[in-house]
Amino acid sequence: MPVTISSARTAGGFVKKIKELSGENLHLCYQCGTCSGGCPAASHMDLSPRQIIHLARLGLDEDIAGCRTVWVCASCLACTVACPRGFDLSRLMEAIRQLALRKRADHVGPEDIPPEKRRELPQIAMVSGLRKFSG
Repeated sequence: MPVTISSARTAGGFVKKIKELSGENLHLCYQCGTCSGGCPAASHMDLSPRQIIHLARLGLDEDIAGCRTVWVCASCLACTVACPRGFDLSRLMEAIRQLALRKRADHVGPEDIPPEKRRELPQIAMVSGLRKFSG
């Protein structure tokens, strides 16, 4: 399906909201791929972190909303530490999750995880998962 990219779309509400929530300048990223290469969860993502930045920059929120990547991101800051430009990708991912949750879109709710699996999960994963509902 063809996508029309215009200055109105790239300067539109989604891009402004991302910048407002994350405090990050999307144009700081020059697509080197260091974030994707160092991400411990990248093998479980359908789009690479670099692709998420690119889609966000273009204002393609519908494409981002349909992917698992922002939900798989553990916000471990490996990408942020490795970024040669100082771009905090974990803040961008958190902003995208917040926008999705405001639309009541989520992939997994804590109540969907069986109790026996909850005991096996790292505590930080549960805290991170539940934190999504408090923002």
